[in-house]
Amino acid sequence: MKIYNDLTRQKEEFIPLEEGKVKIYACGPTVYNYFHIGNARPIVLFDLFRRYLKWRGWDVTFVQNFTDVDDKIIKKANEEGVTSDEIAARYIAEYFTDAQGLGVEAADIHPKATENIGQIIGLVSTLVKKGHAYAAENGDVYYRTKSFPCYGCLSHMPIEDLESGARIAVGEIKEDPLDFALWKAAKPGEPAWKSPWGMGRPGWHIECSAMVKRYLGETIDIHCGGVDLTFPHHENEIAQSEAATGKPFSRYWMHNGFINVDNQKMSKSLNNFFTVRDVAKLYGYMPIRYFLVSSHYRKPINYSADIIEAAQNSVDRIQNCYDNLAFYLKNATSGEPLSAEVRAAFEGYKAQFIEKMDDDFNTADAVSALFEMVRELNSLLAANPSKEAAEEAGAYFTEIAKLMGLVGESATDKAFAEEVEALIAQRAAAKKAKNFALADEIRGKLSDMGVTLQDTAQGTKWKKN
Repeated sequence: MKIYNDLTRQKEEFIPLEEGKVKIYACGPTVYNYFHIGNARPIVLFDLFRRYLKWRGWDVTFVQNFTDVDDKIIKKANEEGVTSDEIAARYIAEYFTDAQGLGVEAADIHPKATENIGQIIGLVSTLVKKGHAYAAENGDVYYRTKSFPCYGCLSHMPIEDLESGARIAVGEIKEDPLDFALWKAAKPGEPAWKSPWGMGRPGWHIECSAMVKRYLGETIDIHCGGVDLTFPHHENEIAQSEAATGKPFSRYWMHNGFINVDNQKMSKSLNNFFTVRDVAKLYGYMPIRYFLVSSHYRKPINYSADIIEAAQNSVDRIQNCYDNLAFYLKNATSGEPLSAEVRAAFEGYKAQFIEKMDDDFNTADAVSALFEMVRELNSLLAANPSKEAAEEAGAYFTEIAKLMGLVGESATDKAFAEEVEALIAQRAAAKKAKNFALADEIRGKLSDMGVTLQDTAQGTKWKKN
């Protein structure tokens, strides 16, 4: 397996620190609002990456944090007249609603910054003792950036270029404009904790360094997140962590590309800022997931109504194949096994899927292999194979489709499906009793519900329009 490592700017063979085990840290959201489609990209993609590694036999520990103390959270809390804890708790719950809708599995550990204040203070203290950080007279603590010779190694930006854009904001007491806050002195009305430097709260960057160290150790295998985090967030994490421990922080760095909207950068000022919740209300969650996994993770992608509608059509093709297989198996009879020729075709598509995923997590081409399976399986089912043949061929398709998270047990709500099935059974009974008027009445009722029926040799199939 090869991964493009942003630290070295080249594709490298993936060799974890400990054989057979993989430790991954993914930067999670700051919880002050519903997350938008840009946030969704790393959430969906790196969850899928974790699932793929596990499917391939790795023992994976996956940590994704929540930043639950931050200027934006405090601002939102003040606007609503509630505490920061209330805002964070509300939007962590909303995160899980949308993440589950997108088919994202929970991380092995979801740490919160506020649960790790002791670890954060300990890490800042270590940096102060080693001369990499200093306390200002107002109670702020800053990282002494030029004390770390490798600063800029991840973003590949010379220190001179970074210096030219650095500024000292009003209220900051820093030795150098490049220095960044590890600990912020308390302000009136803000959450704060006791520390050796007085009451205060952690800076954003130090939170992740402390949580990585606590839950995964001093050196991890993969650190991932959006490309916008490369600098300064991930650059600062490297500086803090390696200065404190004297060890490499992460062996591989993976960053996903930006999402534009109608070929423009997503921005509230341009009124093109879409939350996952907003898009899901119009199209459902599955088209969003397909949109995110159908492009290579490192490339920028464009969101538009046309693109998400095309994604809906692609999802329908996959889901219809899945539903048709389930329907066929329910009514199929035993007979000849799957032919060697068809089995070889499915084995080839599975091998193609693995080859693409092993090549820097190329989900775009991996999805193409899945569609080859869809085409092959649809052709097989049209030829009325035995139950054994359909089951074996279907298992190849189902394994990959479920791994990609692109099918569900049902394309529709369970209660709705049960109601439709009951009406279909009533219609079948009416037809058997030659009560065709009642059968037509039930068909009309189903049509009013947006259901199309198809009578086949195996029974009546249905789909929601």
